[in-house]
Amino acid sequence: MGAWRRLWASVGFRLAFQYAVLVAITMMAALAIVYLQTVGVLHQRIARQVGTATTQMQARAEREGLDAVAAAIGRALADGRQSDTELYGLWQADGTRLAGNLDAPPADATGNRDGQQRVQRGGSAITGYLAVRRLPGDALLVVGHDLSDQDALESLVISASAAAGLIALLLLAGGVFVFRQELEQAVGRVRRTAGRIAEEGRLAERVDIAAGDDEFARLGQDINAMLDRIESLMAGVRQVSDTVAHELRTPLTRALLGLQAAQAPEVPDAARREAIDRAVQELQELGTVFQKLLQIAEAEAGARRRDFAPVALHAIADDVLELYEAVAEQQGARLLREPADDAWVHGDRDLLAGAIANLVDNALKYGGPGCTVRVGTAVDADGQAVAEVQDDGPGVPTADLARIGQRFTRLRPELPGHGLGLASVRAVAALHGGSLQAEDAAPGLRMRLTLSALAETA
Repeated sequence: MGAWRRLWASVGFRLAFQYAVLVAITMMAALAIVYLQTVGVLHQRIARQVGTATTQMQARAEREGLDAVAAAIGRALADGRQSDTELYGLWQADGTRLAGNLDAPPADATGNRDGQQRVQRGGSAITGYLAVRRLPGDALLVVGHDLSDQDALESLVISASAAAGLIALLLLAGGVFVFRQELEQAVGRVRRTAGRIAEEGRLAERVDIAAGDDEFARLGQDINAMLDRIESLMAGVRQVSDTVAHELRTPLTRALLGLQAAQAPEVPDAARREAIDRAVQELQELGTVFQKLLQIAEAEAGARRRDFAPVALHAIADDVLELYEAVAEQQGARLLREPADDAWVHGDRDLLAGAIANLVDNALKYGGPGCTVRVGTAVDADGQAVAEVQDDGPGVPTADLARIGQRFTRLRPELPGHGLGLASVRAVAALHGGSLQAEDAAPGLRMRLTLSALAETA
């Protein structure tokens, strides 16, 4: 019983067993149809033949008498057509046989009836389909058909059906085993990989993909893609954890040392207030860093996707340029809106506005005084909505382009910032199913935000 329970616990065995049951039911239904179409039809034909002959004999008895019926029975048995299967008997009221090939009336001859009965013919007991009728003068007429051939055919059909059923059951049993083994082999690859990851924590493990393009191969590909994403996220978490510990330790230490120094009784009030102000500024900077990290985490988690709606990317770019006009004028930079094509996307307006503002702010900061920043929106040849921000400043070395957008990456540490602005833009792009690319504009840097476009909305 325990072995059966373990076997039944297998999904592969249950699926195979259920499939086998369905096939068995189908096979039984097919055999039943074959039986009915052969034996059943033959039964009906015999019943019709016997009924027709009985009706004719009864009519002849009423018109011409028993002698005419006896003569008709004699002719029917002598004509050589089905003489070995035809059954006839005619008896007077006193039991005297007038004609026929039956030795005696059937056991149940008390009234008119049709059906299978045992009778004696030529000294042997046989089974026949008989029609028993009482004629005028209380004579007894029996017309029938020998069912020996019918029984032999029925036995043959039953034997063939049983043999076919046995072979089918053997095939089904083998099919259940093969199906279970195939399913276990396919699922086993996933289980083994999951087990190694769970026991050893090796996120680099991947499911071995079998040849072909069946459902299990596609499942393995999806699981591997999921593991790639998990490994990437875990690497990001480790990198963020390490960087946060490194980046935050210095400002925290500075704030702590400053406050400890301000505690000394000989420190003048002005110096104490200055130390407190510096500590407050350091802590505010830390608060900004944590806020940006939370925004990035929220975007990567997809928490804002439920608020998505059709958004005009070109209108957002117009608003951001208007917001930064004063900043650009203060540092002698120029803001150009080109190209200014319409581009609609499905997304969160606030997040997209923050992303474009981050790109413009970085372009002004790294482009330097007197730079020209171009902000453009368009729909490219692939049907993607694009927002580009390009400056003509010193640009970024080609080797460092891939690092842009990583958390806490600052290619020019002498400039203010935390290295989280472009990381938040990349997270917003991923949330919207898009991407952020950094390209050498020669001169300067071009940041290209690509999103899925919508048809124009009124």
